[in-house]
Amino acid sequence: MAMKDAQNNKKAIVLLSGGLDSATVIRIAQDSGYDVYALSFQYGQRHSVELTAANKIAKTLGVIEHKTANLDLRLFGGSALTDDIDVPKDREDDDMSSDIPVTYVPARNTIFLSFALAYAETIGAKDIFIGVNALDYSGYPDCRPEYIDAYAKMANLATKAGVSDEEVIKIQTPLIDMTKAEIVSTGTKLGVDYSMTISCYDPDEDGRACGHCDSCLLRQKGFKEASLDDPTRYQNQGA
Repeated sequence: MAMKDAQNNKKAIVLLSGGLDSATVIRIAQDSGYDVYALSFQYGQRHSVELTAANKIAKTLGVIEHKTANLDLRLFGGSALTDDIDVPKDREDDDMSSDIPVTYVPARNTIFLSFALAYAETIGAKDIFIGVNALDYSGYPDCRPEYIDAYAKMANLATKAGVSDEEVIKIQTPLIDMTKAEIVSTGTKLGVDYSMTISCYDPDEDGRACGHCDSCLLRQKGFKEASLDDPTRYQNQGA
């Protein structure tokens, strides 16, 4: 995607998946005065339709630049998102948070943040935004505050910018303590069009969400609790 003209002095890398969380984070970063450089990943995920959503989000929200990195985590597998493993469906809230689900992709956020860190150093950005959440986080270990804190410490030890500059590199997690309902409400106030986003782990060939995986259920719960309509396309609509 062609680069737009920067408007501010503050630059930020935002990890953009194509889901509602990352779309919300883009608007939060922009509202905080950052020029946003978005970074997405084609990593062999079964729900690669999210990249179509990511492209649309980046264009609509006017990021300065949007890059998509290609890496194939199917080489290792070990996740329902990158391997021949069924995506769990219709789980209760307690089940989602009681263990690490098979939709966890080993070391994914560590890999993604490392790419973002390289991108940040290249363009002189001091801030990396990621839409992790410690409340509705489906049991993922790399969405916890202690993980983010540890990664930030490592980032400042491992980079030229972190060692030689007065300003430290920061990992920004504006959604970390929000419920999904609070995230949706915040994004709506900031003008996010959630019809552009997709949250599903197991969409069909037409990009319609299954409505039954953990991510779909958390999304539906969030919109319901926020008293807002969920504009995503579901496979069973009109059935």
